[in-house]
Amino acid sequence: MSESARVRPLALLDRDGVLNRDTGYPHRPEQIEWIDGALAALALLCARGYRCVVVTNQSGIARGLYTEQDVEALHGWMAGEIVRAGGHIAAFYHCPYHPEAVIPQYRADHEDRKPRPGMLLKALARFPTDLAQSFMIGDRQSDLDAAAAAGIAGHLFPGGALDQFVGDILAGYPNHQQTLMAGAPFEAGKGN
Repeated sequence: MSESARVRPLALLDRDGVLNRDTGYPHRPEQIEWIDGALAALALLCARGYRCVVVTNQSGIARGLYTEQDVEALHGWMAGEIVRAGGHIAAFYHCPYHPEAVIPQYRADHEDRKPRPGMLLKALARFPTDLAQSFMIGDRQSDLDAAAAAGIAGHLFPGGALDQFVGDILAGYPNHQQTLMAGAPFEAGKGN
């Protein structure tokens, strides 16, 4: 069985306010200020056998502040930084839509826009998932609402050190054993 076909739990994470500080529509690497412990948290999740997936509303696209290509380039840079720190992101999902968009093609109350669960459901459909051990971490009620609508647990990140917060969450999932062989590499873009 290929690694991408193995059933594993998902850790779905919001981006702004969870992985990086929400500094107001960050869309370039020099604008990213990592949350304390974010890179260590992702490495911990990967070491425990979780697939990490980012699900982020990006209304700045709909507002004309930056493009989808800007977001994709930033996510590529972030993925590299995360790999260098020992973690891995299996996929990034972003929602460019907003009901009050200034760019007509993005003006929609879209199913992918949290609190709707579209992005989460896409991730759950893409990867073989242990739903009972999967969860979402977000910094807003809309993240928790999306998790509930997708049928997984949601955890509200209050700020502070993300690695400590994740450690506390993982302590609540004692039935999950590490599903990867010790030392098994994660490969960017392989959907591990």
